[in-house]
Amino acid sequence: MIEEIEKYFPDMEIISSDIEEKIQKTLAKADFNKTKDDVIKALNKEVLDFDDFCALLSSPAKDLIEELAKRAKKEREKYFGKNVYFFTPLYISNYCENQCIYCGFNCKNNIKRAKLNFDEIEKELIEIKKSGLEEILILTGESRVKSNVEYIGQAVQLAKKYFKNIGIEIYPLNTDEYSYLHKMGVDYVTVFQETYDKVTYEKKHLKGHKRIYPYRLNSQERAILGGVRGVAFGALLGLFDYKKDTLATASHIYYLQKKYPHVEFSVSIPRLRPTVADNSINPNEVKELELLQIMCAYRIFMPFINMTISTRERADFRNNAVQIAATKISAGVSTGIGEHTKKEKDGDNQFEIADSRSVDEIYKTLEALGMQPVMNDYVYVG
Repeated sequence: MIEEIEKYFPDMEIISSDIEEKIQKTLAKADFNKTKDDVIKALNKEVLDFDDFCALLSSPAKDLIEELAKRAKKEREKYFGKNVYFFTPLYISNYCENQCIYCGFNCKNNIKRAKLNFDEIEKELIEIKKSGLEEILILTGESRVKSNVEYIGQAVQLAKKYFKNIGIEIYPLNTDEYSYLHKMGVDYVTVFQETYDKVTYEKKHLKGHKRIYPYRLNSQERAILGGVRGVAFGALLGLFDYKKDTLATASHIYYLQKKYPHVEFSVSIPRLRPTVADNSINPNEVKELELLQIMCAYRIFMPFINMTISTRERADFRNNAVQIAATKISAGVSTGIGEHTKKEKDGDNQFEIADSRSVDEIYKTLEALGMQPVMNDYVYVG
C-alpha cells in the first residue's frame, strides 16, 4: 500500500519542504515523445528547460549521440577543464535492517556480516592513504543498531587524520544528527533515492526505515540544514523507467540548487549489478548507449554539477565517460568489509564491480588520455 511508505516512524524528523511536490509536478508534465528536430533544438539552446531535458533522453536522441557527446564535452571542459577527481569508498559495516530485494546487503540475504572496530578502520585508512588518495567515502549498511551515529562519527574523525575530504553514504538521518557528523568532519552526504516511482519503490523496499519514501527523499535537504557543504543524488537505473527516474533525479537537484545555491551538488548514475539478491528481478535494462545518453543529458542540462562514474562500469567505458561528461571517478575499490588490509575479507560485498584497477593504474591511464587526475581541490582556511 502506497500509504504505508508515506508514514513516518516516531524517530523520523519531519521538515517543511516543497521539493517532493515540485518533483511530482515536473514528472506529471514530462513528455518523452520527441522528434529529431526537438533534440536538435534542445542541443542548440544555451540554457535548457525540463522539456529540453526530456528531448535529450528521448529515443531519437540515441541517433544523435555523437552530437550529444560533443555538446556535453564542451560543457564539461568549460566548467571543469580536464580535471578528474579521485576518491574511493570504505565499507566499515554491512549489517542492514532493510529488506531491499535488489541489494546484496538485504537483511534477509544469507551473507557474511561484519563490522570493523576502530583499530581495523584505522588500518584500512592507512592502507588506502598509501595510494595517494585524499578523498574517501565512508559507507555502512543501513542499521542504526550495528552502526549508530556515534560509531560513524568516530570513524569520520579517524578518516580526518588521513584524508582531506570525507563523504558518507549511510542511512538517512535527522538534521541534528547530520549536524553532529558535520562537526566530526563530514563534508558531503550521498543518498540514493533508488527510484522516484512510489509504486515501484513500495514493491522493492519491503521492510525497514528505507521503506519510508518521503523521509529518504528529504535526506539531502536535512543534511544541508545540518551544515554539510555538498550533497549527492542518484537513482539505481534499472529498477524503473530510466527516463522518468533520470528526470526525477535532475529535478530533485535543480529545485534544491535553486533553494540552496551555496551548496555543492553532484549526481551518480549507478546501474543494477549482480548481487546475491533475488535473481528473479527483471530490470528495466539500461545498456551502455543509454547510460552515455543519460550522462550527456545531465551534463548539458546542469553543466555545473559534479558527476561520478562508478566501478559498476567497465574500465574502457569509464575512461571515455570522464572525457565526455563525468568529473569524478572511484579507484582502488572494494565493496566488501576489511578487504584493503586482509587477504580474506571480513564481510561480503554489496555488489560486483566491473573495474578493479588500482588508483595508480587509473591515474596513469587518464594522464595518457590527456586528462588531469586530481586528488584534492579543497583547502580549509582558519
